[in-house]
Amino acid sequence: MKRYVDGLRYVGLSVPDYETEREFFQGLWGLTEVAQKDGVSYFATQGGEQHHVIRLRQNDDRRMEVVSFSAPDRESVDGLAVHLRERGTKIISEPASLATPGGGYGLRFFDIDGRTVEVSAEVATRNPDIVANRQGVPLTLSHAVFFTPDVAATVAFYEATLGFNVSDWVGDFMCFLRCNTKHHCLAFLTGPASLNHVAFDMRDADDMMRGMGRLLKSNVKLNWGPGRHTAGDNTFAYFMSPGGNVVEYTAELETVDEATWQPTVYPRTFDIIDQWGTSRIGGPVEHGQVQADPGLWTPGAI
Repeated sequence: MKRYVDGLRYVGLSVPDYETEREFFQGLWGLTEVAQKDGVSYFATQGGEQHHVIRLRQNDDRRMEVVSFSAPDRESVDGLAVHLRERGTKIISEPASLATPGGGYGLRFFDIDGRTVEVSAEVATRNPDIVANRQGVPLTLSHAVFFTPDVAATVAFYEATLGFNVSDWVGDFMCFLRCNTKHHCLAFLTGPASLNHVAFDMRDADDMMRGMGRLLKSNVKLNWGPGRHTAGDNTFAYFMSPGGNVVEYTAELETVDEATWQPTVYPRTFDIIDQWGTSRIGGPVEHGQVQADPGLWTPGAI
């Protein structure tokens, strides 16, 4: 199966209290606002080249407006459009130049649950800031995790549509997908179609703990962690933004050899979810939306 994407680019969110959420991301969480206009902010990680990894919009309700993936080139975008039409997938916008900050060339379509998915190429990059060791701020966007009513069907859609590969399963409850050598940039677990969380890569586990400490000093409640997952072998610490979006600091995500990697189906046990066992300190707790996202089958705002 042809792989049409090679990475996770950004996640677009909307919240009623835009200014408070904006201050959280560019202040405590450690992102850099690279553009802002008419109640829309674009945030980059300090250590990454992506033009932006979070787009935040003022809206009457909280929703995940769009999830965006990078394509290697515009030929891949055009090829994807043909592939989508052949599959009968609902295209929201045909391949075209993008007028949003960073520009580029891309298209949008609905996935099987009604999420707006964007695939783009030739988006401007930025010169990463020099992030000192022990600064405890995100270097890159790591992954996004979504609830879906039918994990197997949704996984099959992303395999067949965009060329994702399965890295691992936790029972039939959760599946981790990759589009490059990183263990996962996308995952799905059972629940009403909605966002579970967005994760950001830290330099290492020590920097993750330093970032976690900064948030705790500012009385941001720890949702779950610290711990280390088994699938992906990455460390984790989850928090909730003021607007109700669950965000994760993570580090040391596994790199796979795509030629030899074989997916494992792990049992759904606490020792698998957290191999250290330390996350009992802060959980685990239910996090993320518990109802279907109000933005499903609604084209995400440009």
